[in-house]
Amino acid sequence: MLPHLHLMHLPPLLLARLRRRVAFGLGALLVAALVWLAWSHYTAPLPPPAEAGELVVATLVSPGLFMRETTDGDQPLESGADHDLAAEFAKSLGLPARFIVAADAFELVELVATGRAHMAMSLPIGNGELTFSQPVRGSEPWLVGRDDALEPGEPAALAARPIEVVAGSPLADTLRGLGIDPPPQVIEVPEIDEMGLLARVAAGRTPLAAVHDIHLDLANNFYPQLKPLLRLPGRIELGWGFARHGGKPLVAQADEFIARARQDGLMARIDDRYFGHIKRVDNAGISRFLDDMRTRLPAFRRYFQAAQELTGLDWRLIAALAYQESHWDPLATSPTNVRGIMMLTEETADHLGVKNRLDAAESIHAGARYLAELIDQLPGKAKPPDRLWLGLAAYNLGMGHLRGAQAIARGMKRDPDSWYDMKQVLPQLARPEIAARLKSGPARGGEAVILADNVHTYYDILSRFEPPYATPFPRPLMQR
Repeated sequence: MLPHLHLMHLPPLLLARLRRRVAFGLGALLVAALVWLAWSHYTAPLPPPAEAGELVVATLVSPGLFMRETTDGDQPLESGADHDLAAEFAKSLGLPARFIVAADAFELVELVATGRAHMAMSLPIGNGELTFSQPVRGSEPWLVGRDDALEPGEPAALAARPIEVVAGSPLADTLRGLGIDPPPQVIEVPEIDEMGLLARVAAGRTPLAAVHDIHLDLANNFYPQLKPLLRLPGRIELGWGFARHGGKPLVAQADEFIARARQDGLMARIDDRYFGHIKRVDNAGISRFLDDMRTRLPAFRRYFQAAQELTGLDWRLIAALAYQESHWDPLATSPTNVRGIMMLTEETADHLGVKNRLDAAESIHAGARYLAELIDQLPGKAKPPDRLWLGLAAYNLGMGHLRGAQAIARGMKRDPDSWYDMKQVLPQLARPEIAARLKSGPARGGEAVILADNVHTYYDILSRFEPPYATPFPRPLMQR
């Protein structure tokens, strides 16, 4: 028998969710059952992190910020700038982090307010249900359409126009507060993220969407037809949210950690890991890649997947490298006689036993083996994904030049195992005073940085549009 429970005894957030989710016309008994089941889930808040033995972090799935990839193993692979920063925060507390994914912004707040998570990531500072850390990042709001959309010109041009936003986004209030008569038709779309909204705009399924600039920058690598039409007023500061009651000690620890991470460069290194490459390829290059992905890639997909079986490297990464090298042209030849779809030198081809560099299958298998060898040969303690980008730099420069650059990095007080630091060092290999210190002679280290960033971009695109290929022992490339 259900105990007596009045709806007004429930937390406001729970009431709001029930009002959204309980359909009109349900019988009183069913409504009461739903209320009781929901309420029973809210009565056992987590103990503090030290007692729980872990930091439980609530988050939304968001490209670049938090990504979860399912695998054949027991644990999903998790990555993203927010993920890495929160994991480092947990590490500073001497605890592991456990991430739980909310369905939408309402649930994200609710998980913390009701004690089912210790903190929530990347929430707009100011939500009255929670207390907040200092800002982790800022974001500017934009109105986005297709490149063939009419220019709004100014906010008044948005009168009565339909504009989609993510359900629960503060951008809904921004649009409603523009003071336009008649106001725009703000449509809050549930169960979608901003990248999903931008995909709808790119496909012509909706004319306009309001999003934050971080997602617009990422989406331009997937949908070059998107166009920022109007900078909306205000700037949103995003921070970590904590429960108003009992969360203050954790807020103080978070503030101290964030300040330290900003000062010692940890935050900059993490942001570069996920966003440092996103504007390297221009819109024309992205459009060409997307066209080639549809027309050229199918002929070589099975060779890339066979190379994954051989090396454990994601076939989409191998394909991205091949595109950077030759635009998937198996007959490509450089003035220095580097040849084939993977652009192998004669010396590298001989080392790998390649008989015909212009044979696509042979070149792809050899190039993938060579990259895997380089990653395995890297000195130092570089971890994924830094180890991958360093390996790609060695693919371009040769291992001798990369090791020389790492030695120079140590002399410059830079971390030779950090791709963020090596991106600053490699372009200096062309300077005569630096080249004189290299046993292998001068090198165009800036080209290695461009190669790694471009491959990163192409890999992101392929990972979004092409499914993974299952093999028994995939290499850990992106997660730390």
